[in-house]
Amino acid sequence: MNDAERADLVRRNTAEVVTDDELDELLGDDPTVYIGYAPTGEMHIGHFTTIRKLADFLQAGLEVKVLIADLHAHLDDEKSPFDLLDARATYYREAIEAMVEAAGADPEEIEFSQGRDFELDPDYSLDLLRTAADTTISRVQRAGSEVVRQSDNPKLGGLIYPLMQTLDIEALDADIAYGGIDQRGIYMLSRELFADRGETPPVCVFAPLLSGLAGGKMSASDASSKVNLSDDSSTVAEKLQGAYCPQGEVTGNGVLEYLEYLVFPVLDERGESFVVERPAEYGGDLTYETYDDLEADFVSEELHPQDLKNAAAEAISSVIAPVRERFEAEPELLANAYPDEHGN
Repeated sequence: MNDAERADLVRRNTAEVVTDDELDELLGDDPTVYIGYAPTGEMHIGHFTTIRKLADFLQAGLEVKVLIADLHAHLDDEKSPFDLLDARATYYREAIEAMVEAAGADPEEIEFSQGRDFELDPDYSLDLLRTAADTTISRVQRAGSEVVRQSDNPKLGGLIYPLMQTLDIEALDADIAYGGIDQRGIYMLSRELFADRGETPPVCVFAPLLSGLAGGKMSASDASSKVNLSDDSSTVAEKLQGAYCPQGEVTGNGVLEYLEYLVFPVLDERGESFVVERPAEYGGDLTYETYDDLEADFVSEELHPQDLKNAAAEAISSVIAPVRERFEAEPELLANAYPDEHGN
């Protein structure tokens, strides 16, 4: 695989790369990419779309590191008590490994670490204090406005969070910082802070955020807006049946976004097509090899929303099935991490 092919793999299904020229230069070597996940609420299909991208990075020959950012979770989420962090970190790692495997990659090729592995080291703590001394509150608040909880009287933990995220890049020796586009403000601050210290800023690769099934942004607190990784096939079908999916509308259509960013890449890896089953009197079955062809038929009204929902529900259930089955085989993962919801 040449550098151009590697670059295409790294860039596909992303929202933005900062910057393209820097990425091209990096790919001449063997760069390391990292993503961090704060183990707060249960993981869902929105996480799967970003984690599926790790398979692309591995295929492109990048070294991939995943940080389970347990201390970050406690700093910014009062619903992440300290005594549950280890259990949630274990659940997150197992879930991520299952998603990577379901996406057709080998989770053994990924280097995992937990925040407490290095974020309590004296050198890290000293760097954090030095960075805090050089950074204003308003600068940090702007950077974290899409990620950190906002209020008129914010907790100090939410202000420390973006600075730690910057230091994590250096501590993990990462060349590329990867995350959802909601992380853009924090990583732009990271690039500034690296430059202020005379160091090479990280390249940043951002994944798109999916729309909710109910329309608008996906909400972790709204069960109808997302598919959980533990949902069985009937639950997935029920959620898809109620999804916002007006004929011909692409923008804000979560059903189409699930297909574009998760289902089609996974089916491509499996060597499978996306099949829409229809009675003969309605034109018979449709088979799609690419998402673009499916979207074109949906926009032209060749593909009806109800038929799309039926096929999408079946495909999504198939994609998440290996993850769901791991949870079913190890029920203690969710029970220990979220005892109020899954405990006995």
